[in-house]
Amino acid sequence: MFETLLIANRGEIACRVIRTARKMGIRTIAVYSEADAGALHTLEADEAIAIGPAPARESYLRGEKIIAAALETGADAIHPGYGFLSENAEFAEACERAGITFVGPSAEAIRAMGNKDEAKRRMESAEVPIVPGEHGEAQDYPTWAQAAERIGYPVLVKAVAGGGGKGMRRVDRPDALEAALEAAAREAESSFGDRRLLIEKWLEPSRHVEVQIFADGHGNAIHLFERDCSIQRRHQKVLEEAPAPGLSESTRLRMGETAVRVARAIDYQGAGTVEFIVDAGSESEDPPFYFMEMNTRLQVEHPVTEAITGTDLVEWQLRVAAGEPLPRSQEDIQPCGHAIEVRVYAEDPARRYLPQTGTLVHHRPSPESAHTRVDNGVAEGSAITFHYDPMISKLIVQAPDRTRAIRRLQEATRQYEVAGLKTNLGLLNAIAMHPAFAAGRVTTSFLQDHEIALISGLGEPPEHFVALACAALLEQRRHGSYPQKGEDPYSPWATTDSFRLNEDGLDSMDLIVEKRTLHILVHPTAAAITLEWDGHAIVLRDIAAGEARISAMLDGQPREASVLIEGSIVHVMADARTASFEIAPEKVSSEDSGTVEGIVRSPMPGKITAVLVQEGESVEVGQRLVQLEAMKMEHTLVAPTAGKVVNLRAKLYLQVDEGQELLAVH
Repeated sequence: MFETLLIANRGEIACRVIRTARKMGIRTIAVYSEADAGALHTLEADEAIAIGPAPARESYLRGEKIIAAALETGADAIHPGYGFLSENAEFAEACERAGITFVGPSAEAIRAMGNKDEAKRRMESAEVPIVPGEHGEAQDYPTWAQAAERIGYPVLVKAVAGGGGKGMRRVDRPDALEAALEAAAREAESSFGDRRLLIEKWLEPSRHVEVQIFADGHGNAIHLFERDCSIQRRHQKVLEEAPAPGLSESTRLRMGETAVRVARAIDYQGAGTVEFIVDAGSESEDPPFYFMEMNTRLQVEHPVTEAITGTDLVEWQLRVAAGEPLPRSQEDIQPCGHAIEVRVYAEDPARRYLPQTGTLVHHRPSPESAHTRVDNGVAEGSAITFHYDPMISKLIVQAPDRTRAIRRLQEATRQYEVAGLKTNLGLLNAIAMHPAFAAGRVTTSFLQDHEIALISGLGEPPEHFVALACAALLEQRRHGSYPQKGEDPYSPWATTDSFRLNEDGLDSMDLIVEKRTLHILVHPTAAAITLEWDGHAIVLRDIAAGEARISAMLDGQPREASVLIEGSIVHVMADARTASFEIAPEKVSSEDSGTVEGIVRSPMPGKITAVLVQEGESVEVGQRLVQLEAMKMEHTLVAPTAGKVVNLRAKLYLQVDEGQELLAVH
């Protein structure tokens, strides 16, 4: 077995690998960019080595720097995690030349499946069903246009290299194809260093079901059953579960056998995932499924497979890479129970999943137990930057059956608390509570089909959050802070009743939330406090504060939440939601970080990857103006009105801040 293992990755997967390596008595080396100095994975490893600036292309994607760090620290193996160099055949070969074991498949297997077009051609030869499409070597617009017409719209443009939804675009009509190809190629080159694309038929309704496979160097190849990954946004997975709900046993068996056949066809070794798309529109008990791609690495969602099979897949990876046979045979593995994983992202689902950047001023994951697991790559105080994927953590629950697993997911998402930046926790809880999810009616269009029910309530905070924020501020005003032992809450110096002669007490608070100012009137009496704003009226009684909690009776109903007062910001957290209220200064600007009176601003920190207009050019409403890359995804800014482009400040490769003015249309 290896003595020292270098993890060529960051975040939660680096921490995950370190945890298993420590259990096996293996010394660990972390690598980090300038943006990750002091990150959690660097603190958990036995040693950490700096490898370059924040952009991944200058650090985590520089194989020579990582191998140099391995040689410097005496590492005899490198675990690539997922993403970055995990499916890079050249890096696997470079490790071999340096005398370092690459914890993954051979370079030949990576090449066979790393390029999706070549993989599809090989699977055709192996008589594995594939999605209809065009995956030839030609990379020109006429070829793509002819293929799309032949296949029929809608179609999916997909990067040949990589994964994780990067470089993917659905195209519904011919006039949108060229722009989609350009955007997908740019995003693919940025994420994987490879602009090549393929095109395939968009199947709808469909399900995304994948099979975990494992093979060793002794001729053994098995599958560890399937996972359903259908609930996605932007072709990136949000929720995964194992086993996949609603599949017949015959379909499960065929999928598993097909996945193992795929692995044997390329003499595969190590952990891998064979991904299938299932025709959910079929009325057959055994609907057709098609090979999409094979990921020659560990997947983000591997914990749900570990949960139902009682395995540690990272340990299996290390043992197979060290030349050992698989720890268990196909007959030894039987699925037990049900597991669900959700990905906690720093993003705003109410604003089309806009990635968020900032500092985690408060991070309290759900309590871990025998049936709840949290894979973290961050800690309280960590910064989420635009340089990397916005995933904060993975929350995994398991139970004897799916119904109980869903209940545990509902409770776990309610318990998870984050403040400092927006997350998708409210969306995850809404999915767990949705009757269609409970019934197992999941497809790749689940989020779009149920968008109103899932997203509509995530913008404005509930009125009881407003009331609890006011209650927290009233308590702070009364005590100077939350009450401590020995303080007298009945002291006349603690009163907040705004006493005045010949007039009822009256106070007010101006709080900014979601870029809107709430003017709240506070009417205190001896028995209660009444809050009024925007047509709302709530009676507060029995306020109690302490230990970062606030509770009160609101119109006779008990309510409580976690609360954090950070300078002029009040964060209220309850039921998988966080609302952040800012105490308004005397003058509040009404400017937004979006478009105001024709001004186009950057909605987030990022890098400009394309400027599509020129100074003085006439544009129409909705015309594409600027492409912005943030967190490895590309975002398009469009004209808010018709007119001429003026004050063009956007420049190619310019790093911009949130709210920075890029141009105006007048």
